Amino acid sequence: MKFTKIAIATALTLSASGIALTAQAADKILLKTPIAFGSHLPALGTPIKWYADHITKTSGGTIKMKIYEPGKLVNPTEILDAVSTGKVNSGYATAGYWQGKLPASALFSAVPFGPEAGEYMAWLYFGNGLKLYQEMYDQGGYNVKVLPCAIISPETSGWFKKPIEKPEDLQGLNMRFFGLGASVMEKLGVGTVQLPGGEIFGALEKGAIDASEFSQPAIDERLGFHKIVKYNYFPGWHQQSTVFELLINKDTWNKMDDMQQAAVETTCMATMTYSIAEGESMQYSAMQKAKENGVEIRYWNDEMLGLFETTWLEVVDEKTSADPFFNKVWQDLSQFRKGYALWEANAFLPRETQK
Repeated sequence: MKFTKIAIATALTLSASGIALTAQAADKILLKTPIAFGSHLPALGTPIKWYADHITKTSGGTIKMKIYEPGKLVNPTEILDAVSTGKVNSGYATAGYWQGKLPASALFSAVPFGPEAGEYMAWLYFGNGLKLYQEMYDQGGYNVKVLPCAIISPETSGWFKKPIEKPEDLQGLNMRFFGLGASVMEKLGVGTVQLPGGEIFGALEKGAIDASEFSQPAIDERLGFHKIVKYNYFPGWHQQSTVFELLINKDTWNKMDDMQQAAVETTCMATMTYSIAEGESMQYSAMQKAKENGVEIRYWNDEMLGLFETTWLEVVDEKTSADPFFNKVWQDLSQFRKGYALWEANAFLPRETQK
């Protein structure tokens, strides 16, 4: 596969002879990696499987990864603690899962009305994003090394059983909702719960929840939401892009030599490319299929989008006042975005011209 060859070549930045010497000298490491998303889910779980398939090659045979599907070794919500304490030496999830312990973690996962994938990566790699990301875990007392290791573009913002035309239509709904967007929905009268992807269909079918958001069309299709709910809303104002993380226990990380660490980091960067490309390649066909299955694809009206945005700014005020580190990250990201806006406003075609 052409893409695979390019990615491997990117990761293997050292000479073949250097890799051979390292393979002889370096201790071999097995990364036992529980994951938060099934490896069968495209662009959500497939990137870490792709990573596991390639880290052995890029490390010259000195690192292998064994993946454990969600709940098989560690429950998704326990991955951070498991990696930090050394129960496992690595894990794959998204930082928004930890916002109950680390409020700022959600800012490293998905930001309502926030950066799209390109801007997000720019802040992480060339702004202060990665520095702050690691600082958050260090300050929290977690013994982990964090690496962004996948990213996807916008999600859908909800599957509903009936049209949502005005704010009153949200009142009293019970809805599965993730991350910072859940705080917005709660302020609008929605009761929110966080459910793993595999539990959402059953909850909708039984009426335990009235609506749900989860991920992109191709992923939602695999989970069968269209069989129960027929109104799918866009744009994904709550998750314009979502970052996924590889967590490595610091004791394991510190045992790696420089070439092993470089292989781990560079393969994660290659996986970022793989994930965004895979996700972008399949959404339109999934949306076409959804229409054939009777799904009505809707775009939020101006009143509702405006309401989501103004409510989000209220949430920001509350969270920046409540948590100093959330405020620190938010201010840094906001400053970066102000600069990026000059480029964005001038460099990209307006949507209405992209016909």
